[in-house]
Amino acid sequence: MTEKTSATADGSADHSHRPAAEPGVPVILCNEPGSFAWGVLAKRHPALIQQVRDAFPYGRWQHEALDALLEEITNGVVEPLAPSEHDHGQWAVWGGEYFGRSWFDTPFLWAESYFYRRLLGAIEYFGTGPWQGVDPFAPFKQAELGSTAVDEELRALDALAAASADERATALLRASLWGNRADLGFRVTEGEAVVGDGAGDLVADDSAALWELLPAGVGSTVAVVADNAGRELIPDLVLIDHLLVHRHAERVVLHVKPRPYYVSDAMTADVVDCLRRLTQAPGVASGIGGRLWEAMATGRLEVRAHPFFCAPLPYEEMPEDLREEFAGVTLTILKGDLNYRRLVGDRMWDATTPFADLTAYFPGAVAALRTLKSDVIAGLERKTLDGLERSRSAWRTSGTHALIQVRP
Repeated sequence: MTEKTSATADGSADHSHRPAAEPGVPVILCNEPGSFAWGVLAKRHPALIQQVRDAFPYGRWQHEALDALLEEITNGVVEPLAPSEHDHGQWAVWGGEYFGRSWFDTPFLWAESYFYRRLLGAIEYFGTGPWQGVDPFAPFKQAELGSTAVDEELRALDALAAASADERATALLRASLWGNRADLGFRVTEGEAVVGDGAGDLVADDSAALWELLPAGVGSTVAVVADNAGRELIPDLVLIDHLLVHRHAERVVLHVKPRPYYVSDAMTADVVDCLRRLTQAPGVASGIGGRLWEAMATGRLEVRAHPFFCAPLPYEEMPEDLREEFAGVTLTILKGDLNYRRLVGDRMWDATTPFADLTAYFPGAVAALRTLKSDVIAGLERKTLDGLERSRSAWRTSGTHALIQVRP
């Protein structure tokens, strides 16, 4: 395979590291009626515009801008950012070839990312007025974080404390994997750590390889690239506490988004909200929150928000500073569906394509913890794939299945 020039997070060229895509493996587009990608653009995004509109008392300008965005994504063509916008040059590099096309004729990964950029522009998130920096998704995140379901999940940590360290490790890894599925919190049943339906819904499970990369007491540094806030981020933080307490990691770097993205993606403010939720809870949860708060003060837990995490690009095109950071840690754990799409490439791979082949470019050991919510997948065994296909269920997109994949 040959190298290919790419754009870094600041719009400049990065000529290193990125192999050209394998021929004959199409990028996932949005133009197939009835497909998952088509449904996101045709149904989910218009509904989200309405939800954001209803969540805040925006002024007339914002309502007009939201109306224009809705008309554009449903009936118009992709419009570029105005030259006065701070990131006009970046998006000219990232999406110049897509401007003037129907939104449905663009790559799914790019279209989703650009939609969220345009939505923030419509509500004046980047402006200088009173709506500057106001997270349009905050009401949704806060409602989830304050729910009784979170109370129940935090109480379940008390029972988990009596389990062995290995049982807790398994349960906490599974809880972080499954994220915000309400019935998949922290549980130990009859001495076995289980989450929800247990391992039966895992289409790939490299958890043993993950723990082998993190033996206790060797001074490891772990990077965790977060996905959602709220009920997914809390299990992530609890897992991070376990890594630190049991010395699977001496230091953890938690990477979050620098601005609102994909509705529920975690930002620094969401990390703070989750830590407060933990510290204010009774029992074991409070102790976890206190330890993590202290870990941030001492540098054992650090939060970073690189702009690349809101770029419409695969991780193959990460800028050099981020590449060097991932190269310098023992293991990078990528959470969630979007990070998986960016890790392996948002293409219609044969599902048995080796995960290691698609992630060979990644600068260091990498693990993906993902609940399946989109079409792309790789690294499955043939017999597993055949069984899933025979089920005739929407296993790729329904969130009912998950995977833990590791490339040492």
